[in-house]
Amino acid sequence: MSALPFPFPVVTWQEDRVVVLDQTRLPGEVAFLDCLNLEDLCAAIRRLSVRGAPAIGVAAGYGLALAAKLAVDARLDAPLALAAVLRARGELAATRPTAVNLFWALDRLGAHAVRLSADGADAAGLHAGLLAEARRVHDEDIAMCRALGRAGAALLPDCATVLTHCNAGGLATGGYGTALGVIYAAREAGKVVRVFADETRPLLQGARLTAWELADQGFEVTVLCEGAAGSLLRSGVIDAVVTGADRIAANGDTANKVGTYPLAVLADRHDVPFYVAAPGSTFDPATAHGRDIVIEQRDPAEVTAFAGLATAPAGVGAWNPAFDVTPGELVTAFICEHGVLRPPFDQSLTVFRFD
Repeated sequence: MSALPFPFPVVTWQEDRVVVLDQTRLPGEVAFLDCLNLEDLCAAIRRLSVRGAPAIGVAAGYGLALAAKLAVDARLDAPLALAAVLRARGELAATRPTAVNLFWALDRLGAHAVRLSADGADAAGLHAGLLAEARRVHDEDIAMCRALGRAGAALLPDCATVLTHCNAGGLATGGYGTALGVIYAAREAGKVVRVFADETRPLLQGARLTAWELADQGFEVTVLCEGAAGSLLRSGVIDAVVTGADRIAANGDTANKVGTYPLAVLADRHDVPFYVAAPGSTFDPATAHGRDIVIEQRDPAEVTAFAGLATAPAGVGAWNPAFDVTPGELVTAFICEHGVLRPPFDQSLTVFRFD
C-alpha cells in the first residue's frame, strides 16, 4: 500500500506556508517541513530536503509567493512588497547553482511580479497573483512529466529492464517524475518494467529515494553500487539507461548527478541506449556548451562521513562535485513533453530556443 498519494506531494502551498517532503529522512520516515519564511525554504533546498531540478523550481515559485505573503503580513506598501519579492528571488537563486529549473521559475515569477506591480497590484494582489502563477508552474510540471513519460514509454519493449541513476522520479519533480515518469507511463501503457537503481554515492539518492519510491509504487527494483554498472550492462540484461537532468546545454551536453557521465560511457561501450528525460524547464538554450555549466561543489563531509559515521580517516580531503556533464554525443535521445529529440541536437533542441 502506498505511503503517499501519487503524484507525490513533494512541495505544496498550505494556508500561509510552503510545505516540503523532507527527503533527508527517507526511507526511514515520511515527514514534512513547514517553511514559514524564506530562510526555512532556502535551508531546505541547500540541505536537500527538497531536491531534484524540477522540484526546486516548483519550490522557488512558491517561495516568491511566500515572500509576498510575508509582505502582506508586514503591511508593506506596493513598492516595498515588490522589493521584498525581488530580494527573495536573489536569496533563492543563491541556494544551488546548477539546476536551471530554479532560475527558470524565478525569472518567470519575478517577471510576473513586475507586471502585477505595474498594473497597480498592492501587496495582497501581488501575493494572490504570484501564488496562482506558482500553482500554474506546479501543474505544468506534472503535465510535462506525464507527456514526456508517454513519449519515453514508447521507447521501451513490452517487458523492459531499465537502469537509472540518482532519483529522477516523483520525489524530484512536481510529483510525477522524469526518468521514472517514463517507467510509470510504461506501466500505465500495459508494459512490465523492472528497474535497477544505482546507489548514487555519496548521499545514496538511488538507494534511499528511487528504491523507496518505486517499491512504494509496486515496482520490482534492485539497488546496485554504481561501480557494478559496467558488469550489469555487459551482462546484456539492461534494455535502456534512463536518467534525468539538471541542466541541458544547447548542444546536448547534460549536467546530472555525479556518476551519470561514466554511466553514459559504459552504456555507449555496451551498445545500450542512453536516454535523458527532462521537461522544457531543464533545457537551457542560453548555455552553448557543457563546459559553461557551473558545477556545485558540496561539503567534503558528505564524502568522508555518512549519517554521522566517519567513512574516511580524519584529516583527509574530499572532492565532492554534486554533478558531472555528459557530452551530447553520448546521449541517444532526449525525452521531453515535445516527444523524443534525436541527434543532431543543435537542430532538434532548437524547439527550446525561445527567442
